Amino acid sequence: MGTFAVQIAKSFGTCVTGVDTTRKLDMLQSIGADRVIDYTQDDFTNNGQSYDLILDVAGYRSIFDYKRALSPGGTYVMVGGSMARICQLMLLGPCVSMAGSKKMGILVHRTNKNDQNFFKELFEAGKVVPVIDRRYPLSEVAEALRYLGEGHPKGKVVINMEML
Repeated sequence: MGTFAVQIAKSFGTCVTGVDTTRKLDMLQSIGADRVIDYTQDDFTNNGQSYDLILDVAGYRSIFDYKRALSPGGTYVMVGGSMARICQLMLLGPCVSMAGSKKMGILVHRTNKNDQNFFKELFEAGKVVPVIDRRYPLSEVAEALRYLGEGHPKGKVVINMEML
C-alpha cells in the first residue's frame, strides 16, 4: 500500500516524506519520496516537523503521537495496523477530530469505475509501478507466507501461478 501511496501522491505533485526502516529508505527514494526518515533512528512525530496528511499503513504509534505531527487542518488516515490501533482510532478518532482542526480516521473506500480508470491511467503512463520484493512459485506459497509473516518485505510478494 505504501509504495503505491508514495507514487500516487507524487503524480499529484505533492512533497512526500516516507517513513520506514533503514533497509527500505533507498527504495522509497527510488519511487519518488522527497525525504525519508528512518523510524528506528528518528521519531518523526516528535521532531518539530508537521505534515498536512499522514497516511499510516502500519499503525505502530498512538493516535496522539500522529496528532502532534499534524499541521493545523491536517489529516491522519490509517489504512493498516494492529487491531489495538484500529480500535483506538475508531473509539478516539472522532473525539480528537471534534476537539480541533485536525482530522483522524480510517480509510474505507469502495472503488468505482472512475477510480479504476484513474488507476489504470497512472499504471499505463508509468507514474505508478509495482515494487516487487520477491516472487515465489505456487508450490512455495508456505515459504512466501512465512516471509510475509516476518513483517518487512520491501515491496509486494508475488505468487506465480504454475501452468499445468
